[in-house]
Amino acid sequence: MADTFDDLSNWLTPLMLRLAPAERAKLAREVAQGLRRSQQQRVIAQRNPDGTPYEPRKERQLRGKQGRIKRKAKMFTKLRTARYLKATGNAGAATVAFAGRISRIARVHQFGLRDRAERGAPDVQYAQRELLGFTDAERDYILDRTLAHLTL
Repeated sequence: MADTFDDLSNWLTPLMLRLAPAERAKLAREVAQGLRRSQQQRVIAQRNPDGTPYEPRKERQLRGKQGRIKRKAKMFTKLRTARYLKATGNAGAATVAFAGRISRIARVHQFGLRDRAERGAPDVQYAQRELLGFTDAERDYILDRTLAHLTL
């Protein structure tokens, strides 16, 4: 599957231009919210858009810590919430993106960049974990929602 929507865009653009701007905005909001739900479910499942699992966290050496250290929690539990993963739509576009300062953390993981885990810590190379991306099912969802909206 191509990451671009050129073929879909070429087919849908003439149809979308027939809609009033208010109708396009309504459709864009509906599509963005559906995509956000789909992205959230994929992050819960800890999967990249191509279906491969996320690379697991690296083990940390926590010296001086007493008691049990729970490391079973899944990654990105807060990032996937609606507070941080925003869905917006207007007459020109449907957008699903991370909001505020969280977008920096998401970008580091999305592209596998180097960053510090905390202030004063050494730089660490993070594994690439694609938080946002399109699957074939999401591409079909966009097409289905658009066609359903146009047939009303």
